[in-house]
Amino acid sequence: MASLKLGLYALMLEISAWTGVFLLDAGNDAKLSWYLIIHLFASLLLATFAAALLPAGPARQRIALLCLMAGCSYGVPVAGFIGVAVGVILLRLYRAPPEQEIFESLQLPVFDPHQRQQSGFRQSGLKSFLGNSAVPMNARIGAMVALQYVPGRVSSPLLREVLSDPSEDIRLLAYGMLDNQEKRINRAIDEELKAFSAARQTEGDETPGTGMLEAAQRLSDLYWELVYQDLAQGDLRDYAIGESRRYCELVLSRQPDNAPLNLRLGRLLHEAGDVDAAETAYQRARALGLPATRVLPYQAELCFERRDFAGARRLMLELANWGSLPRLRPVINYWTDSR
Repeated sequence: MASLKLGLYALMLEISAWTGVFLLDAGNDAKLSWYLIIHLFASLLLATFAAALLPAGPARQRIALLCLMAGCSYGVPVAGFIGVAVGVILLRLYRAPPEQEIFESLQLPVFDPHQRQQSGFRQSGLKSFLGNSAVPMNARIGAMVALQYVPGRVSSPLLREVLSDPSEDIRLLAYGMLDNQEKRINRAIDEELKAFSAARQTEGDETPGTGMLEAAQRLSDLYWELVYQDLAQGDLRDYAIGESRRYCELVLSRQPDNAPLNLRLGRLLHEAGDVDAAETAYQRARALGLPATRVLPYQAELCFERRDFAGARRLMLELANWGSLPRLRPVINYWTDSR
């Protein structure tokens, strides 16, 4: 709006400069002086108006352009004024479209399918954070609430650590979260037990059918989740291991070549302390075609518990040939270090 007013003022002054020449009742020198002075102000206002419409640029260039337009308008009385005004308006209306920037070609980074997004806290850092009574209560409660989006294998040990916290609110929240996780699995177990009983009545105990075997495998999975997520403690843990093993062996009695279930049986026997039977189950799972990366870590753990460190080192050397084990890499490097 201000630039438009400057343009109108410049036009009015230019008209006044010419009308004064014809209307003033004075000598030629006075008329010429009147015209030159008014025309000078009109040229300056026109140059200011035109500079405001042009694209932004360095200050030195704008000053030079302002002087050029004012000089052109002042030096060429009629054509200069009209030319500057028309030229600026045309430049304003018919400005050339901006050139499109050329995108720079970048090489894609190497994608690691085993790399996962890290959360704000690592497990050890979150453990110390939750156990620090100096941290504000709201921050600790917020961190605990965020654990509901963390796998149970990670969240359950952290929640058990704060069951002895001095704050009653923290203890109650941790207990409630653990109780909800356990109840969710127990509800699923109850549903599968009903399905197992129904299939058992239909198919009989002598020759378990597909429905009975599927329900038994799901029950083995659910009881194992209680152990794996560290939700079952003490006698309840022993009971969950026994039930998972019982249903696992039921399925294996009809499907002895089921490699994942043989691995499951090995882990259950391992948890129960039957090391020799666990080793046999691990070897059978591997013989049935299960990838070595899924079995060798448990076999190495068995060797370590037997204090067979040479065997553990041998298995770790075998694992070192696999490059897709980022989580086990520090352990593998420790055991395979030649020093």
